[in-house]
Amino acid sequence: MEASELETMRKSFNTVKKRSSEIKDSPSAKRLQSRVREIKKESIDCKDELLTQAIDSFKRNDIEVRLAENDDEALEIIYELLQEYDSKVIAKAKSNTLGEINLKMELPKRGYEVVETDLGDRILQLKRKDNKPVHPTGPASHLNISKITDIVNESLDANVNPEAHEIMELVRQDVLNRLESARVGISGANAIAAEEGSIVMVHNEGNISIVSLKDLHIIVAGIDKIVPTLEDAISVVKLETIFATGNYVTSYMNVVSGPSKTADIEKKLLKNMYGAEKVAVILLDNGRSQATPECLYCIGCGNCVVNCPVYNAVGNEFGFNNYLGGRGVAMSKFIEDDETCFNSGLYMCTLCGLCTLNCPVAIPTNEIIENMRKLSADVGFYPKAHGKIKENISKNDSPY
Repeated sequence: MEASELETMRKSFNTVKKRSSEIKDSPSAKRLQSRVREIKKESIDCKDELLTQAIDSFKRNDIEVRLAENDDEALEIIYELLQEYDSKVIAKAKSNTLGEINLKMELPKRGYEVVETDLGDRILQLKRKDNKPVHPTGPASHLNISKITDIVNESLDANVNPEAHEIMELVRQDVLNRLESARVGISGANAIAAEEGSIVMVHNEGNISIVSLKDLHIIVAGIDKIVPTLEDAISVVKLETIFATGNYVTSYMNVVSGPSKTADIEKKLLKNMYGAEKVAVILLDNGRSQATPECLYCIGCGNCVVNCPVYNAVGNEFGFNNYLGGRGVAMSKFIEDDETCFNSGLYMCTLCGLCTLNCPVAIPTNEIIENMRKLSADVGFYPKAHGKIKENISKNDSPY
């Protein structure tokens, strides 16, 4: 990342810290932290049982549910679902999981146009090059208004002023125009309630409502998003909101428990009143079954990277794909392999533990990283300097 982008990112992160400090330290937030950690621990400990329960509940709710072992399988299922609908334009909501399977890069290869509906994601999409997000909920936090103005003017052939409201209006209208013919929307999920078969999604912009009102709504979520009940799911997303934005609750909270339907004419059930006539959920494993359990406690707030000294120094070079910072490095081992883990910044981490101190569910990321370094070294992935020291010790009984 450029020095100016790192500076802008740090300023944005400081704003988030100031906004959320009072709420995070409140007694109610502390109680919620304790509750959510227990929810996530119970959910990961019982993930197989919850997965089975969620599948049964989805089927009961007339939601099509599919399991994907990896990103390739998830993409193939999406392609299969798209064949049912004549729509080459796809409305997409913000989602780390969709970034994990590289959706916005893969769908265009099959002739589809993916339109990001989140403002930050859309700005990065228009940027085209070096468009990796820097924060789960603030993907374009590293771009100042001058740079954003240049991006949208060049990409949309416009002449908007460097004024936030004007930029928002321009991008919003362009997105809505492009989505006029779209019949398919794709999103992730913040949490899934196994008992009720409900998917919970939170947003401030109202864009997920646009996505979910298309004829087909595809939801891709990791199996680690499943929790026992809807009450548990609401607790998870409320805590995520507090630590990600500094607010107790977002502007919108969508709970999807089936396709759109009405029975207001002689109690005959009719589908597709206003919302999606079909809802399809793809539950993604992609290494999660083999992951260190604590890695799966993550609620996606991004507070770890906001407070990480390494991330604040180098930006999104530290992490894997849309999974940023130390936790992203850890997940890369299970999603990909040891080599990817090594190249994602395994040895960038200083093991200071600030990520754990600032994590709402106290994920011991530094301990996980330290253990992964040992496992990585065992299979031959370690910095060259370390290898030289090892060689010297072997030859000279000394690191020198």
